[in-house]
Amino acid sequence: MDATTGTVDGVALVALAAREGTPLYVYSAPAIRGRVRALRDALAGLDAGIRYAVKANGNGAILQLLAAEGAGADIVSGGELQRALRAGIAAADIVFSGVGKTDVEIDAALAAGIGRFNVESRAELDAIQRIAAARGCTAVASVRINPDVDALTHAKISTGKAENKFGVPTDEARAWFDGAAQWPNLRLDGLHMHIGSQLLSLQPVREALQRMAAFWRELEAAGHAIASIDVGGGLGVRYRDGEVAPDAAEYAAAIREALAGFGGRILVEPGRWLVAEAGLLLTRVVLEKQGRARRFLVLDAGMNDLLRPSLYEAWHDIVRVGGDVGRERVAYDVVGPVCETGDTFARQRDMPRCDAGDLVAILGAGAYGASMASTYNSRPLAAEVLVEDGRYALIRKRQDFDAMIADERPANEWKSA
Repeated sequence: MDATTGTVDGVALVALAAREGTPLYVYSAPAIRGRVRALRDALAGLDAGIRYAVKANGNGAILQLLAAEGAGADIVSGGELQRALRAGIAAADIVFSGVGKTDVEIDAALAAGIGRFNVESRAELDAIQRIAAARGCTAVASVRINPDVDALTHAKISTGKAENKFGVPTDEARAWFDGAAQWPNLRLDGLHMHIGSQLLSLQPVREALQRMAAFWRELEAAGHAIASIDVGGGLGVRYRDGEVAPDAAEYAAAIREALAGFGGRILVEPGRWLVAEAGLLLTRVVLEKQGRARRFLVLDAGMNDLLRPSLYEAWHDIVRVGGDVGRERVAYDVVGPVCETGDTFARQRDMPRCDAGDLVAILGAGAYGASMASTYNSRPLAAEVLVEDGRYALIRKRQDFDAMIADERPANEWKSA
């Protein structure tokens, strides 16, 4: 966002709000393309593939944009499988992660011909074998290793420590490779890891990569061919001014160093890093409220629109559209209208004084914003737009009340279970 002009890629936010209303998610197509290309360039020379983590932002237009740039998909549900396929992502470029894949989801993935499962338990191995045998096909799978590395991130998005639910220890994985003959319809030839999200230091990544590489070499020495190593995602982004995050070149260098000599396919699963900073949540000031102890800035966006601050105590930079020239500075608690004290975007945030009707942009909202939104308090889902070169496209219309309650039914058709 250009704070001076109040524009994104040549589109005026004031005009956009007048046309499409608020709250409104605004995504920059050039920013997303730029991130994909930067990562692709950094990985040049490696047999590497980008598998975008759909959970970060699953809007169909975003997925189509990424597909056009050659990205595949990392999915964690049957719904995300359908989203990826409908966006034109080839089934062979889809990896299916997650600890709780159901039989229905596994069957759908096999029917589609996805490239690879990232397996997280013995029960899942058995389920894939059973379903693949019934289909008369062979599934391809990687074992998700839990390297027991502290990702140095928020506890709720740390996934690589021994107490986390994700992956298996190497001794269990080793037994799977040694006993692979018991799953004749499953080709176990890959390794996978993902230690957490919003990683601002590459040190945990390097440590986890080193453990992964040591295990790969051990398996190959034991006669197990490894065709794929999936290093996961989790690269952090700058949510606040002055924050330093790793860049693509640093990340790729860490991968090259750890996996030197590996002759198979390397997969990376970025989500947040590709889309977070490309998006903002545009919202309008409803009112100011002077409480006994705090001064509140009440917005028309709430925690149902952007859950991260409430769920993770996450920081997002918040700026007044139109700038702050000539305005006094105020320490605001920036809140929404939802009936929860947790509906708070920032506490004691230093901002220019805002008036009712002013527009405010919550930055860094391209990932885990719209994808985690709900209709709590019967608040319809916000609209989403994609902007580029002075124009915009509505990529999700604002939900109206009738659409919000469309699947509800009166209790007048009772049935026996």
